[in-house]
Amino acid sequence: MIIVTGATGKLGRRTVERLLERVPADRVGVSVRDPRKAQDLADRGVRVRQGSFDDPASLVHSFEGAEQLLLVSLDRTGQECVTGHRAAIDAAVKAGVGRILYTSQMGAAHDSRFQACRDHAQTEDLLRATGLPWTALRNGFYASSALQFLESARHTGDIALPADGPVAWTGHDDLAEATAVILAEEHRYEGPTPPLTGPAALDFDTVAEIASQTTGRPFTRTVVPDDAFREQVLAHGAPAPIADLMLSIFAAARNGEFTAVDSTLAELIGREPAAFRTQLEHAWAE
Repeated sequence: MIIVTGATGKLGRRTVERLLERVPADRVGVSVRDPRKAQDLADRGVRVRQGSFDDPASLVHSFEGAEQLLLVSLDRTGQECVTGHRAAIDAAVKAGVGRILYTSQMGAAHDSRFQACRDHAQTEDLLRATGLPWTALRNGFYASSALQFLESARHTGDIALPADGPVAWTGHDDLAEATAVILAEEHRYEGPTPPLTGPAALDFDTVAEIASQTTGRPFTRTVVPDDAFREQVLAHGAPAPIADLMLSIFAAARNGEFTAVDSTLAELIGREPAAFRTQLEHAWAE
């Protein structure tokens, strides 16, 4: 039995779909906050159980019988994130889970400039301490984040963002497929994987060139001072912690934390991962 958390989310859902191409539905289970959102999976023979990271007892029940558990990282930051992950890991131990796989991130480190990478490093420490077999999927930085940063530039033609550095932007679809491959074949990695990245690391200067080539419109790249960017984000209604979190992505990129490009993702999925240009074209076509 393979159990997936967050199975109604962007990465978890894609992973379940790819997994169902490889293993029978009765070997797949999902732990979701709202089972109604996974009814179509239940209809296909997937075991659906309610599980909330804020209710450890529900997680123990939803993880029951799992040879492998895919713990999809929470969309939270700081202590709230790590506390939720600790609850899930403790529940996995209580439920007798055989192996835990965790969606970590390239650049996961206690001294990262990016809060989420520090959270991932703490979670990996928790996994290490269980004594269970575990795998940390060091996912490349999600390309969807770059596309969100580009949303206003899509209309203005000006990529006005803080100074950055090259980032190996990586697609959810490719990461989901690689995760399914690892889950279906089992015991492929012990501890952290190599970085699971797209084919190139790009800064936003290069992204501006790609946007121009893709659309046939001119795109410029304007470097916004960190303080000014933070004020802009606050002015759009974001709370201060979110503004700081966004800013820390650029600080980490400048620090070279997301520059690694590795062939492991391509080897897992048997093809070159989608280039950022392809993902931009697809997103903007919609």
